[in-house]
Amino acid sequence: MLQPILQIRQTPAVIGIDADLGAFSITQPKAEVNISTTAGKWDIQTFKPELSIDQSRAWAAYNGGNMLEMNKRIYSGIQQLYLQGIARKVEQGNQMAEFFKPGNSIAEVYGTDTEPNSFPEMRGPASFDNVDVRVKTRAPQIEFSPSKVNVQVNIHRPEIEYTRGKLDIYMQQYASLRFIPPEVDAQM
Repeated sequence: MLQPILQIRQTPAVIGIDADLGAFSITQPKAEVNISTTAGKWDIQTFKPELSIDQSRAWAAYNGGNMLEMNKRIYSGIQQLYLQGIARKVEQGNQMAEFFKPGNSIAEVYGTDTEPNSFPEMRGPASFDNVDVRVKTRAPQIEFSPSKVNVQVNIHRPEIEYTRGKLDIYMQQYASLRFIPPEVDAQM
């Protein structure tokens, strides 16, 4: 004969979890850059060359030059001619003192002195180098102011947003315990 058996059925609890991750949103606006420059500056100052020509010695050689210089040459020339004339007369006098020597007669000493006394040279000496040419140059004055660069940067902080995820915890199945009694035969 069969023994009645009590059945016990158990259903475990099941917890349901629905989770979504959170999300970060990070944006950063671009930095603003302002650049300003000051141009470099050159200041250059040039000078004209100076030309000087002195041709006074050439004019003195051509026509005697100015009156003052010409008179100085004539005066110094007359002094020289005067001294030469005195020396010549002294020499003639010495020859005449030695009249006893042949060739020192009055006719021979004074007869050969037929050249006229020349007038002193009133012109200056002639030369290929009588004109002085001078060129005076000056170096340019150069000043430079360098350029300047001014950079200004405005930065923007990053904008961070966080969107939370969801977390749902729920009972998907409750725990249960069920007792099933044995069937009892009514015919007994």
